[in-house]
Amino acid sequence: MSYKICVYAIAKNEKKFIERWYNSVKEADYVCVLDTGSTDGSYEKFKELNIICTQKQYSNFRFDVARNDSMELIPKDTDICVCVDIDEMFEPGWSKILRDSWHDGVGRARYRYTWNFNPDGSEGVVFMADKVHKYGMFKWTYPVHEILTLIDGFNSNFETLNLPNIQLNHRADNTKSRASYLKLLELSVKENPMDDRNVHYLGREYMFHGEYDKAIKTLKRHLTLPTANWDAERSASLRYIAQCYSYKGNINKKIEYLHRAVLEADYMREPYYELALTYYGKRNFLMSAFYFNEMLKIKERALNYMSTPTCWNSSGYDYLSMCYYYLGQYDKAIKAVENAIILSPNDERLINNRKIFIDLNNNKNKMK
Repeated sequence: MSYKICVYAIAKNEKKFIERWYNSVKEADYVCVLDTGSTDGSYEKFKELNIICTQKQYSNFRFDVARNDSMELIPKDTDICVCVDIDEMFEPGWSKILRDSWHDGVGRARYRYTWNFNPDGSEGVVFMADKVHKYGMFKWTYPVHEILTLIDGFNSNFETLNLPNIQLNHRADNTKSRASYLKLLELSVKENPMDDRNVHYLGREYMFHGEYDKAIKTLKRHLTLPTANWDAERSASLRYIAQCYSYKGNINKKIEYLHRAVLEADYMREPYYELALTYYGKRNFLMSAFYFNEMLKIKERALNYMSTPTCWNSSGYDYLSMCYYYLGQYDKAIKAVENAIILSPNDERLINNRKIFIDLNNNKNKMK
């Protein structure tokens, strides 16, 4: 059986991305877009490309409503729905993988998603996303950070495919404001005060806005919710609380919450990294070296949105080499910086540090 695929999206003032986006999604049988009030010619561009498109403006915009409205454009003979924003691009061949893997017992599918890229072009945050679903079975909920939820009456006993060979890349428009997110998150938590996910997001958003006391209070509340049982997200809340205390000048509280973050998700590098950096800033190089070493023992990167690229580049070995330098353990500093150079072979500072550490180690050995 050949399953029909429809890619659908919402858009506003995305003209500069449209052609790139369309070229990556046109493997689908149908492509649909709800334009939410563009003034830059986006709507006309969608029409020019013969995309199924209509335009609708909202006085009180919320993402779930707009996405549900966009689903109304999907042709009725569609089997598989794929929600792809205009600043995202599939790598070629995705539709064949999806069609070949799909069967009648499937309700959703997950794929590999690169949320951002580092300045050198390497991947930043990578996780498995899940905006592929069976037609007519789901709706979007929450004003922002919206998710797919099963429509009442449908059986939840369906298969979710894991398809890491499907790659979607996000190339964000950093000129766009995210100012509306805070109000939408506050609305989301007001509507669903026991939803742990959005309480976590709201606390993080308060931190981004510099409202540290609100952030601490909200994130602590997240940790008390009975459904807040994902250890990676709990660890992230603890790390954000620690950051807020740091911004408020309370380093002891920062260290306390980072230790708790490590205990919550000891398989992730992020809490170790932040704890090691904090001790480095306090010039406690022994403790810093200990936590960098603990971090570097973790070899498998968790594919979730809390995984940060800094923990997986040369930074850990770089800082570790400096810890050993300050501790006078030049032989260990050499080994650490050599590992850093493997990850950043063209970094002249690291190469120069290696020369310095070798000279210091040779002089130290001569004095024995």
